[in-house]
Amino acid sequence: MNPYVEVKHVSKQYAGADTAAALQEVNFTLNPGQVLGLLGHNGAGKSTLIKALLGAHRFQGEIAILGLDPIQQRDKVMENLAYISDVNVLPQWMTVQQLLRYTAGVHPKFNLEKANAVLSKTNIQARSKIQSLSKGMQVQLHLALVIATDTKVLILDEPTLGLDLIYRDTFYRHLLEWFHDGQRCLIIASHEVAEIEHLLTDVLILKQGKVVLQQSIADVEQGYFVLEAPSTLADQIAPYQPLASEPGLGTTRWLLAAQCLPQVQTLGRIYTVKLADLFLALQKENN
Repeated sequence: MNPYVEVKHVSKQYAGADTAAALQEVNFTLNPGQVLGLLGHNGAGKSTLIKALLGAHRFQGEIAILGLDPIQQRDKVMENLAYISDVNVLPQWMTVQQLLRYTAGVHPKFNLEKANAVLSKTNIQARSKIQSLSKGMQVQLHLALVIATDTKVLILDEPTLGLDLIYRDTFYRHLLEWFHDGQRCLIIASHEVAEIEHLLTDVLILKQGKVVLQQSIADVEQGYFVLEAPSTLADQIAPYQPLASEPGLGTTRWLLAAQCLPQVQTLGRIYTVKLADLFLALQKENN
């Protein structure tokens, strides 16, 4: 089976920009079943990459979504690709029922019965105007539309930003139920690394337009570890070039590469690395 998403040597330099390129030589592929975490601080290049995937602007390099060019064949691409962001894009003047009927009329794969089935598990009423719904309800409604279109590729850009814990939990629960019900892949861009870590199969971390980490989550867990040891051992641990350190009460937690484990494992307690810790370390490195 061919990859659902192929990104080859993608770069982007905005016209008239005096700064470095917004993206530099990004490469990755996604197959059905993969969930990619796209991470990076503001200005790292996440939005630029997402816009390129959506065919919203031109770029250098190659992108294929289900074998299709996102710019030249955008209409075909959008039949199998969906996008949910933190910015509400639903028509506020419509009722929920009107939006469902409209979508059924314009999207060839939209299943009205499935959309209604998803919404029946929420407090969203068909006669409610979209503008009267809370942000959490509008995100639920948007996800219901996506679920009902049998989308193959879904891009989420800070989808739960500003939502309370209940809506976040509901959103991700419905998302996972839908994801495992077919052949799909996801790209999730988020600042809430700890919130999405358990969903991911792969991670791509950007910094100033460059890829600073691109691995499977399994490789991340095997490639790094955290050592908690007495702070007095700092000089002994320094030669192993820890990526980060966090002082505590008499001890320090060092983030180290896996090849250092045999030399330091007797010095203290060993912990599995968290993606959030690695993300922060890579963002700070060489600043």
